[in-house]
Amino acid sequence: MHMFLAQAAPFTADPSWLNSGDNAWQLVSATLVGLMSIPGLAILYAGIMKRKWAVNSALMVVYAFAMTLVVWTLFAYGMSFGKPGLGTVVGQPLPVLSAASLEGQAQIPLLNGLMPAFRFPMSTLVYFQFVFAAITVIILGGALLGRISFKAWAILVPAWIALVYPVGAFSLWGGGWLAQAGAVDYSGGYVIHVAAAVSGFTAAAIVGPRLLRDRQHNTPSNLIMAVAGGGLLWLGWSGFNGGDPYFANMDAAAAVLNTHLCTAAALLTWVLWDSLRFKRPSVAGAINGMVAGLVAITPAAGFINGYSALVLGVLAGTLPWLTINWAPRLALFRRVDDTLGVFHTHGVAGALGGLFTGLMADPRMLEYMGPKGTAAGASSVTGAFYGNPHQLFIQFAALLFIIGYDSVATFVIVKLIGLVVPLRAPDTHLETGDLRIHGEQSIDLEPYPGAPHLPGALPAPVLAEAS
Repeated sequence: MHMFLAQAAPFTADPSWLNSGDNAWQLVSATLVGLMSIPGLAILYAGIMKRKWAVNSALMVVYAFAMTLVVWTLFAYGMSFGKPGLGTVVGQPLPVLSAASLEGQAQIPLLNGLMPAFRFPMSTLVYFQFVFAAITVIILGGALLGRISFKAWAILVPAWIALVYPVGAFSLWGGGWLAQAGAVDYSGGYVIHVAAAVSGFTAAAIVGPRLLRDRQHNTPSNLIMAVAGGGLLWLGWSGFNGGDPYFANMDAAAAVLNTHLCTAAALLTWVLWDSLRFKRPSVAGAINGMVAGLVAITPAAGFINGYSALVLGVLAGTLPWLTINWAPRLALFRRVDDTLGVFHTHGVAGALGGLFTGLMADPRMLEYMGPKGTAAGASSVTGAFYGNPHQLFIQFAALLFIIGYDSVATFVIVKLIGLVVPLRAPDTHLETGDLRIHGEQSIDLEPYPGAPHLPGALPAPVLAEAS
Protein backbone atom coordinates (compact mmCIF):
# COMPACT_ATOMS: atom_id res chain seq x y z
CA MET A 1 0.00 0.00 0.00
CA HIS A 2 2.76 2.44 0.91
CA MET A 3 4.66 1.57 -2.27
CA PHE A 4 1.49 2.17 -4.33
CA LEU A 5 0.98 5.58 -2.75
CA ALA A 6 4.60 6.51 -3.28
CA GLN A 7 4.42 5.65 -6.98
CA ALA A 8 1.06 7.36 -7.60
CA ALA A 9 0.96 10.51 -9.69
CA PRO A 10 1.17 13.68 -7.62
CA PHE A 11 -2.18 15.26 -6.74
CA THR A 12 -3.02 18.32 -8.82
CA ALA A 13 -4.90 20.98 -6.90
CA ASP A 14 -7.85 22.80 -8.41
CA PRO A 15 -7.06 26.23 -9.84
CA SER A 16 -7.36 29.10 -7.39
CA TRP A 17 -10.39 30.57 -9.16
CA LEU A 18 -12.53 27.45 -8.70
CA ASN A 19 -14.98 27.57 -5.79
CA SER A 20 -16.31 24.12 -4.95
CA GLY A 21 -19.56 25.49 -3.52
CA ASP A 22 -20.43 27.53 -6.60
CA ASN A 23 -19.40 24.69 -8.91
CA ALA A 24 -21.42 22.10 -7.01
CA TRP A 25 -24.52 24.31 -6.90
CA GLN A 26 -24.37 25.02 -10.64
CA LEU A 27 -24.05 21.31 -11.42
CA VAL A 28 -26.90 20.40 -9.07
CA SER A 29 -29.06 23.22 -10.42
CA ALA A 30 -28.45 22.09 -13.98
CA THR A 31 -29.38 18.52 -13.10
CA LEU A 32 -32.57 19.70 -11.38
CA VAL A 33 -33.52 21.56 -14.54
CA GLY A 34 -32.66 18.49 -16.61
CA LEU A 35 -34.99 16.41 -14.43
CA MET A 36 -37.77 18.86 -15.27
CA SER A 37 -37.51 17.60 -18.87
CA ILE A 38 -36.37 14.01 -18.33
CA PRO A 39 -38.56 12.59 -16.85
CA GLY A 40 -40.66 15.59 -15.70
CA LEU A 41 -42.23 16.90 -18.90
CA ALA A 42 -42.03 13.47 -20.54
CA ILE A 43 -44.40 11.95 -17.99
CA LEU A 44 -46.46 15.13 -17.62
CA TYR A 45 -47.13 15.16 -21.37
CA ALA A 46 -47.77 11.43 -21.45
CA GLY A 47 -50.17 11.66 -18.51
CA ILE A 48 -52.11 14.72 -19.66
CA MET A 49 -52.57 13.49 -23.27
CA LYS A 50 -54.97 10.80 -24.46
CA ARG A 51 -53.69 7.27 -23.94
CA LYS A 52 -53.03 6.77 -27.65
CA TRP A 53 -50.53 9.68 -27.60
CA ALA A 54 -48.59 8.86 -24.41
CA VAL A 55 -45.63 7.18 -26.13
CA ASN A 56 -45.36 9.75 -28.93
CA SER A 57 -45.52 12.68 -26.49
CA ALA A 58 -42.83 11.23 -24.23
CA LEU A 59 -40.58 10.31 -27.16
CA MET A 60 -40.79 13.85 -28.53
CA VAL A 61 -39.39 15.07 -25.20
CA VAL A 62 -36.61 12.49 -25.02
CA TYR A 63 -35.55 13.10 -28.62
CA ALA A 64 -35.50 16.88 -28.19
CA PHE A 65 -33.37 16.63 -25.05
CA ALA A 66 -30.75 14.48 -26.78
CA MET A 67 -30.68 16.41 -30.06
CA THR A 68 -30.37 19.76 -28.28
CA LEU A 69 -27.24 18.63 -26.45
CA VAL A 70 -25.49 17.69 -29.69
CA VAL A 71 -26.42 20.92 -31.47
CA TRP A 72 -25.65 22.95 -28.35
CA THR A 73 -22.07 21.76 -27.94
CA LEU A 74 -21.26 21.87 -31.65
CA PHE A 75 -22.30 25.48 -32.29
CA ALA A 76 -25.48 26.75 -30.55
CA TYR A 77 -23.75 27.49 -27.25
CA GLY A 78 -21.25 29.70 -29.09
CA MET A 79 -24.12 31.52 -30.78
CA SER A 80 -25.83 32.08 -27.42
CA PHE A 81 -22.93 32.87 -25.08
CA GLY A 82 -19.73 33.00 -27.14
CA LYS A 83 -17.82 35.73 -28.90
CA PRO A 84 -19.97 38.36 -30.65
CA GLY A 85 -20.85 37.35 -34.17
CA LEU A 86 -23.58 39.29 -35.95
CA GLY A 87 -23.16 42.58 -34.07
CA THR A 88 -24.67 42.33 -30.61
CA VAL A 89 -27.55 40.07 -31.67
CA VAL A 90 -25.96 36.62 -31.80
CA GLY A 91 -22.59 34.99 -31.14
CA GLN A 92 -20.23 33.00 -33.34
CA PRO A 93 -21.20 29.35 -34.06
CA LEU A 94 -18.11 27.75 -32.55
CA PRO A 95 -17.87 24.36 -30.76
CA VAL A 96 -17.12 23.99 -27.05
CA LEU A 97 -15.72 20.47 -26.99
CA SER A 98 -11.94 20.87 -26.71
CA ALA A 99 -10.15 20.18 -23.45
CA ALA A 100 -8.99 23.78 -23.25
CA SER A 101 -12.49 25.22 -23.58
CA LEU A 102 -14.09 22.78 -21.14
CA GLU A 103 -11.47 23.05 -18.40
CA GLY A 104 -10.91 26.78 -18.51
CA GLN A 105 -12.65 29.31 -16.29
CA ALA A 106 -16.22 29.99 -17.39
CA GLN A 107 -16.88 33.40 -18.84
CA ILE A 108 -19.35 35.25 -21.04
CA PRO A 109 -17.20 37.64 -23.11
CA LEU A 110 -19.45 40.69 -23.20
CA LEU A 111 -20.13 40.48 -19.47
CA ASN A 112 -16.48 40.69 -18.43
CA GLY A 113 -16.04 43.54 -16.01
CA LEU A 114 -19.79 43.86 -15.42
CA MET A 115 -20.01 41.13 -12.79
CA PRO A 116 -17.63 39.11 -10.64
CA ALA A 117 -15.69 36.39 -12.44
CA PHE A 118 -17.36 32.99 -12.48
CA ARG A 119 -15.87 30.49 -10.06
CA PHE A 120 -16.54 27.28 -11.98
CA PRO A 121 -15.22 25.75 -15.23
CA MET A 122 -16.58 26.28 -18.72
CA SER A 123 -17.97 22.73 -18.85
CA THR A 124 -20.30 23.60 -15.96
CA LEU A 125 -21.62 26.68 -17.74
CA VAL A 126 -22.15 24.78 -21.00
CA TYR A 127 -24.06 22.04 -19.18
CA PHE A 128 -26.10 24.54 -17.15
CA GLN A 129 -27.19 26.50 -20.19
CA PHE A 130 -27.88 23.37 -22.25
CA VAL A 131 -30.74 22.22 -20.02
CA PHE A 132 -32.39 25.63 -20.40
CA ALA A 133 -32.20 25.43 -24.18
CA ALA A 134 -33.55 21.88 -24.15
CA ILE A 135 -36.57 22.61 -22.00
CA THR A 136 -37.46 25.58 -24.21
CA VAL A 137 -37.96 23.54 -27.37
CA ILE A 138 -39.69 20.83 -25.32
CA ILE A 139 -42.20 23.39 -24.02
CA LEU A 140 -42.71 24.52 -27.62
CA GLY A 141 -43.56 20.93 -28.49
CA GLY A 142 -46.43 20.99 -26.00
CA ALA A 143 -48.39 23.12 -28.47
CA LEU A 144 -47.92 20.53 -31.26
CA LEU A 145 -48.71 17.26 -29.51
CA GLY A 146 -51.21 14.89 -31.07
CA ARG A 147 -50.63 15.59 -34.77
CA ILE A 148 -47.14 16.78 -35.80
CA SER A 149 -45.27 14.11 -37.73
CA PHE A 150 -42.21 12.80 -35.94
CA LYS A 151 -40.08 13.46 -39.03
CA ALA A 152 -41.06 17.13 -38.95
CA TRP A 153 -40.34 17.29 -35.21
CA ALA A 154 -36.94 15.66 -35.79
CA ILE A 155 -35.98 18.51 -38.13
CA LEU A 156 -37.70 21.32 -36.21
CA VAL A 157 -35.76 20.74 -32.98
CA PRO A 158 -32.19 21.28 -34.28
CA ALA A 159 -33.31 24.03 -36.67
CA TRP A 160 -35.07 25.98 -33.92
CA ILE A 161 -32.22 25.56 -31.44
CA ALA A 162 -29.77 26.76 -34.09
CA LEU A 163 -31.66 29.70 -35.55
CA VAL A 164 -34.17 30.98 -32.99
CA TYR A 165 -33.12 30.30 -29.41
CA PRO A 166 -29.57 31.79 -29.62
CA VAL A 167 -30.83 35.22 -30.71
CA GLY A 168 -32.92 35.73 -27.57
CA ALA A 169 -30.32 34.11 -25.33
CA PHE A 170 -27.44 36.22 -26.63
CA SER A 171 -29.45 39.45 -26.73
CA LEU A 172 -30.57 39.16 -23.10
CA TRP A 173 -28.09 36.82 -21.39
CA GLY A 174 -24.96 36.82 -23.51
CA GLY A 175 -24.31 40.53 -23.16
CA GLY A 176 -26.12 41.46 -26.37
CA TRP A 177 -27.97 44.62 -27.26
CA LEU A 178 -30.96 44.12 -24.96
CA ALA A 179 -28.70 43.45 -21.97
CA GLN A 180 -26.66 46.53 -22.80
CA ALA A 181 -29.88 48.56 -22.97
CA GLY A 182 -30.74 47.43 -19.44
CA ALA A 183 -33.33 44.71 -20.08
CA VAL A 184 -33.26 41.82 -17.61
CA ASP A 185 -34.63 38.30 -17.59
CA TYR A 186 -33.59 36.57 -14.40
CA SER A 187 -34.06 32.99 -15.54
CA GLY A 188 -35.93 32.87 -18.83
CA GLY A 189 -39.40 34.38 -18.73
CA TYR A 190 -38.66 35.88 -22.16
CA VAL A 191 -35.77 33.77 -23.46
CA ILE A 192 -37.52 30.49 -22.61
CA HIS A 193 -41.23 30.79 -21.92
CA VAL A 194 -42.40 33.61 -24.17
CA ALA A 195 -40.12 32.27 -26.90
CA ALA A 196 -41.55 28.75 -26.59
CA ALA A 197 -45.14 30.02 -26.46
CA VAL A 198 -44.86 32.34 -29.46
CA SER A 199 -43.01 29.76 -31.53
CA GLY A 200 -45.35 26.95 -30.48
CA PHE A 201 -48.43 29.00 -31.34
CA THR A 202 -46.96 29.95 -34.72
CA ALA A 203 -46.01 26.36 -35.54
CA ALA A 204 -49.41 25.08 -34.40
CA ALA A 205 -51.14 27.49 -36.76
CA ILE A 206 -49.11 26.15 -39.70
CA VAL A 207 -49.21 22.44 -38.83
CA GLY A 208 -52.97 22.48 -38.33
CA PRO A 209 -55.25 21.03 -35.65
CA ARG A 210 -55.69 17.59 -34.19
CA LEU A 211 -58.62 15.43 -35.22
CA LEU A 212 -61.91 17.02 -34.17
CA ARG A 213 -62.68 14.03 -31.97
CA ASP A 214 -59.36 14.41 -30.14
CA ARG A 215 -60.00 18.11 -29.55
CA GLN A 216 -63.48 17.52 -28.22
CA HIS A 217 -62.59 14.53 -26.05
CA ASN A 218 -59.01 15.00 -24.87
CA THR A 219 -59.27 12.81 -21.79
CA PRO A 220 -55.95 12.56 -19.88
CA SER A 221 -54.48 9.08 -19.88
CA ASN A 222 -53.22 9.25 -16.31
CA LEU A 223 -53.74 12.32 -14.12
CA ILE A 224 -51.68 10.90 -11.27
CA MET A 225 -48.73 10.54 -13.65
CA ALA A 226 -49.34 14.13 -14.72
CA VAL A 227 -49.20 15.18 -11.06
CA ALA A 228 -45.87 13.36 -10.70
CA GLY A 229 -44.49 15.19 -13.74
CA GLY A 230 -45.82 18.49 -12.44
CA GLY A 231 -44.22 17.84 -9.07
CA LEU A 232 -40.84 17.31 -10.73
CA LEU A 233 -41.33 20.65 -12.48
CA TRP A 234 -42.17 22.46 -9.26
CA LEU A 235 -39.24 21.16 -7.22
CA GLY A 236 -36.87 21.20 -10.19
CA TRP A 237 -37.56 24.91 -10.55
CA SER A 238 -35.30 25.43 -7.51
CA GLY A 239 -32.42 24.82 -9.91
CA PHE A 240 -34.10 26.80 -12.68
CA ASN A 241 -34.18 30.03 -10.67
CA GLY A 242 -31.69 29.23 -7.93
CA GLY A 243 -28.82 28.65 -10.32
CA ASP A 244 -29.11 31.80 -12.35
CA PRO A 245 -27.10 34.22 -10.23
CA TYR A 246 -24.17 31.89 -11.15
CA PHE A 247 -23.14 32.00 -7.48
CA ALA A 248 -24.34 30.05 -4.45
CA ASN A 249 -25.21 33.29 -2.70
CA MET A 250 -28.02 35.01 -0.79
CA ASP A 251 -29.85 36.07 -3.93
CA ALA A 252 -30.00 32.46 -5.10
CA ALA A 253 -31.66 31.49 -1.82
CA ALA A 254 -34.14 34.37 -2.07
CA ALA A 255 -34.93 33.40 -5.68
CA VAL A 256 -35.72 29.84 -4.62
CA LEU A 257 -38.03 31.01 -1.83
CA ASN A 258 -39.77 33.50 -4.14
CA THR A 259 -40.22 30.74 -6.71
CA HIS A 260 -42.15 28.48 -4.39
CA LEU A 261 -44.08 31.33 -2.77
CA CYS A 262 -45.34 32.66 -6.11
CA THR A 263 -46.16 29.16 -7.35
CA ALA A 264 -48.18 28.29 -4.26
CA ALA A 265 -50.17 31.53 -4.54
CA ALA A 266 -50.82 30.96 -8.26
CA LEU A 267 -51.97 27.37 -7.77
CA LEU A 268 -54.35 28.35 -4.97
CA THR A 269 -55.70 31.25 -7.00
CA TRP A 270 -56.33 29.06 -10.06
CA VAL A 271 -58.10 26.45 -7.95
CA LEU A 272 -60.25 29.21 -6.44
CA TRP A 273 -61.31 30.52 -9.86
CA ASP A 274 -62.08 26.97 -11.04
CA SER A 275 -64.20 26.40 -7.95
CA LEU A 276 -66.13 29.64 -8.42
CA ARG A 277 -66.62 29.27 -12.18
CA PHE A 278 -67.11 25.51 -12.58
CA LYS A 279 -68.28 24.66 -9.04
CA ARG A 280 -65.45 22.15 -8.57
CA PRO A 281 -61.65 22.21 -8.36
CA SER A 282 -59.68 20.08 -10.81
CA VAL A 283 -56.27 18.44 -10.84
CA ALA A 284 -55.60 19.66 -14.38
CA GLY A 285 -56.46 23.20 -13.29
CA ALA A 286 -54.14 22.96 -10.30
CA ILE A 287 -51.30 21.86 -12.60
CA ASN A 288 -52.00 24.80 -14.91
CA GLY A 289 -51.94 27.20 -11.96
CA MET A 290 -48.69 25.71 -10.74
CA VAL A 291 -47.06 26.07 -14.16
CA ALA A 292 -48.32 29.64 -14.57
CA GLY A 293 -46.86 30.59 -11.18
CA LEU A 294 -43.52 28.97 -11.95
CA VAL A 295 -43.31 30.72 -15.30
CA ALA A 296 -44.36 34.14 -14.01
CA ILE A 297 -41.75 34.21 -11.24
CA THR A 298 -38.95 33.06 -13.56
CA PRO A 299 -37.98 36.48 -14.99
CA ALA A 300 -38.43 38.14 -11.59
CA ALA A 301 -37.23 35.62 -8.99
CA GLY A 302 -34.09 37.36 -7.75
CA PHE A 303 -35.23 40.90 -8.47
CA ILE A 304 -38.42 41.22 -6.41
CA ASN A 305 -39.11 40.76 -2.70
CA GLY A 306 -41.43 38.25 -1.05
CA TYR A 307 -44.46 40.54 -0.89
CA SER A 308 -44.21 41.15 -4.61
CA ALA A 309 -43.80 37.41 -5.21
CA LEU A 310 -47.14 36.80 -3.47
CA VAL A 311 -48.85 39.49 -5.54
CA LEU A 312 -47.34 38.10 -8.73
CA GLY A 313 -48.62 34.65 -7.79
CA VAL A 314 -52.19 35.91 -7.50
CA LEU A 315 -51.86 37.66 -10.87
CA ALA A 316 -50.34 34.54 -12.44
CA GLY A 317 -53.24 32.45 -11.19
CA THR A 318 -55.72 34.96 -12.59
CA LEU A 319 -54.60 36.39 -15.95
CA PRO A 320 -53.67 33.08 -17.67
CA TRP A 321 -56.86 31.56 -16.18
CA LEU A 322 -58.87 34.30 -17.86
CA THR A 323 -57.13 33.94 -21.22
CA ILE A 324 -57.31 30.13 -21.29
CA ASN A 325 -61.03 30.22 -20.55
CA TRP A 326 -62.08 33.26 -22.59
CA ALA A 327 -59.61 33.52 -25.48
CA PRO A 328 -61.30 30.64 -27.40
CA ARG A 329 -64.13 33.08 -28.07
CA LEU A 330 -61.77 34.93 -30.41
CA ALA A 331 -61.50 33.67 -33.98
CA LEU A 332 -57.69 33.40 -33.89
CA PHE A 333 -57.70 31.09 -30.87
CA ARG A 334 -60.49 28.98 -32.33
CA ARG A 335 -58.44 28.41 -35.48
CA VAL A 336 -55.14 27.53 -33.76
CA ASP A 337 -54.99 24.23 -31.87
CA ASP A 338 -52.49 24.88 -29.06
CA THR A 339 -52.69 21.40 -27.54
CA LEU A 340 -51.62 22.13 -23.96
CA GLY A 341 -52.39 25.85 -23.88
CA VAL A 342 -48.71 26.80 -23.99
CA PHE A 343 -49.63 30.31 -25.12
CA HIS A 344 -51.51 30.91 -21.86
CA THR A 345 -49.48 29.15 -19.17
CA HIS A 346 -46.09 30.09 -20.64
CA GLY A 347 -46.62 33.04 -22.97
CA VAL A 348 -49.07 35.11 -20.95
CA ALA A 349 -47.44 34.18 -17.62
CA GLY A 350 -43.90 34.83 -18.94
CA ALA A 351 -44.86 38.23 -20.33
CA LEU A 352 -46.60 39.07 -17.06
CA GLY A 353 -43.50 38.21 -15.03
CA GLY A 354 -41.16 40.17 -17.28
CA LEU A 355 -43.28 43.31 -17.17
CA PHE A 356 -43.88 42.89 -13.42
CA THR A 357 -40.10 42.92 -12.99
CA GLY A 358 -39.96 46.28 -14.74
CA LEU A 359 -42.55 47.52 -12.30
CA MET A 360 -41.58 45.94 -8.96
CA ALA A 361 -37.83 45.13 -9.10
CA ASP A 362 -36.52 46.03 -5.64
CA PRO A 363 -33.03 47.63 -5.68
CA ARG A 364 -32.33 46.06 -2.27
CA MET A 365 -32.37 42.59 -3.88
CA LEU A 366 -28.69 42.24 -4.78
CA GLU A 367 -27.94 39.62 -7.42
CA TYR A 368 -24.27 39.60 -6.43
CA MET A 369 -21.89 41.66 -4.33
CA GLY A 370 -18.77 43.51 -5.38
CA PRO A 371 -15.17 42.38 -4.80
CA LYS A 372 -14.59 40.56 -1.50
CA GLY A 373 -18.23 40.83 -0.48
CA THR A 374 -18.41 44.61 -0.49
CA ALA A 375 -21.42 46.57 -1.69
CA ALA A 376 -19.28 48.53 -4.14
CA GLY A 377 -20.33 47.57 -7.65
CA ALA A 378 -23.18 45.38 -6.41
CA SER A 379 -25.76 44.48 -9.03
CA SER A 380 -29.41 45.34 -8.54
CA VAL A 381 -32.36 46.28 -10.71
CA THR A 382 -34.78 49.09 -9.91
CA GLY A 383 -38.36 48.98 -11.14
CA ALA A 384 -40.84 51.77 -11.84
CA PHE A 385 -42.43 51.41 -8.40
CA TYR A 386 -39.06 52.29 -6.84
CA GLY A 387 -38.43 55.29 -9.08
CA ASN A 388 -37.13 53.90 -12.41
CA PRO A 389 -39.94 53.84 -15.03
CA HIS A 390 -37.37 53.26 -17.78
CA GLN A 391 -37.01 49.66 -16.57
CA LEU A 392 -40.65 48.95 -17.42
CA PHE A 393 -40.17 50.51 -20.87
CA ILE A 394 -37.11 48.43 -21.71
CA GLN A 395 -38.82 45.27 -20.43
CA PHE A 396 -41.69 45.95 -22.80
CA ALA A 397 -39.28 46.56 -25.69
CA ALA A 398 -37.52 43.25 -25.00
CA LEU A 399 -40.87 41.46 -24.95
CA LEU A 400 -41.80 42.89 -28.36
CA PHE A 401 -38.45 41.85 -29.81
CA ILE A 402 -38.79 38.23 -28.64
CA ILE A 403 -42.37 38.02 -29.95
CA GLY A 404 -41.48 39.59 -33.28
CA TYR A 405 -38.28 37.70 -34.08
CA ASP A 406 -39.38 34.30 -32.80
CA SER A 407 -42.74 34.32 -34.57
CA VAL A 408 -41.24 35.31 -37.93
CA ALA A 409 -38.24 32.97 -37.68
CA THR A 410 -40.40 30.03 -36.60
CA PHE A 411 -42.86 30.70 -39.43
CA VAL A 412 -40.04 30.54 -41.99
CA ILE A 413 -38.47 27.41 -40.47
CA VAL A 414 -41.74 25.45 -40.28
CA LYS A 415 -42.72 26.44 -43.82
CA LEU A 416 -39.33 25.26 -45.12
CA ILE A 417 -39.63 21.96 -43.23
CA GLY A 418 -43.02 21.49 -44.86
CA LEU A 419 -41.30 21.52 -48.25
CA VAL A 420 -39.19 18.52 -47.22
CA VAL A 421 -41.48 16.32 -45.11
CA PRO A 422 -45.18 16.37 -44.20
CA LEU A 423 -45.76 18.56 -41.14
CA ARG A 424 -48.86 16.71 -40.00
CA ALA A 425 -49.18 12.97 -39.57
CA PRO A 426 -51.79 11.33 -41.85
CA ASP A 427 -55.31 11.08 -40.47
CA THR A 428 -55.04 7.28 -40.51
CA HIS A 429 -52.10 7.58 -38.11
CA LEU A 430 -53.89 10.14 -35.97
CA GLU A 431 -56.81 7.78 -35.52
CA THR A 432 -54.64 5.17 -33.78
CA GLY A 433 -51.67 7.19 -32.52
CA ASP A 434 -48.79 5.42 -30.83
CA LEU A 435 -49.45 1.93 -32.09
CA ARG A 436 -49.57 2.98 -35.73
CA ILE A 437 -46.71 5.51 -35.55
CA HIS A 438 -44.27 3.72 -33.23
CA GLY A 439 -45.60 0.17 -32.94
CA GLU A 440 -45.77 0.68 -29.18
CA GLN A 441 -48.34 1.58 -26.57
CA SER A 442 -47.88 2.98 -23.07
CA ILE A 443 -50.00 0.32 -21.36
CA ASP A 444 -50.43 -3.24 -22.62
CA LEU A 445 -54.18 -3.71 -22.96
CA GLU A 446 -54.03 -7.01 -24.84
CA PRO A 447 -55.93 -9.65 -22.81
CA TYR A 448 -54.07 -12.71 -21.62
CA PRO A 449 -55.12 -16.04 -23.18
CA GLY A 450 -58.61 -17.03 -22.11
CA ALA A 451 -59.42 -13.63 -20.59
CA PRO A 452 -62.51 -11.65 -21.66
CA HIS A 453 -62.05 -8.73 -24.05
CA LEU A 454 -60.89 -5.59 -22.21
CA PRO A 455 -62.94 -2.43 -22.74
CA GLY A 456 -60.88 0.07 -24.68
CA ALA A 457 -58.45 -2.51 -26.09
CA LEU A 458 -57.69 -2.18 -29.78
CA PRO A 459 -59.37 -4.77 -32.03
CA ALA A 460 -57.19 -7.51 -33.50
CA PRO A 461 -57.14 -6.16 -37.09
CA VAL A 462 -55.66 -2.83 -35.92
CA LEU A 463 -53.01 -4.64 -33.86
CA ALA A 464 -52.11 -6.87 -36.78
CA GLU A 465 -51.83 -3.98 -39.23
CA ALA A 466 -49.64 -1.97 -36.85
CA SER A 467 -47.26 -4.90 -36.40
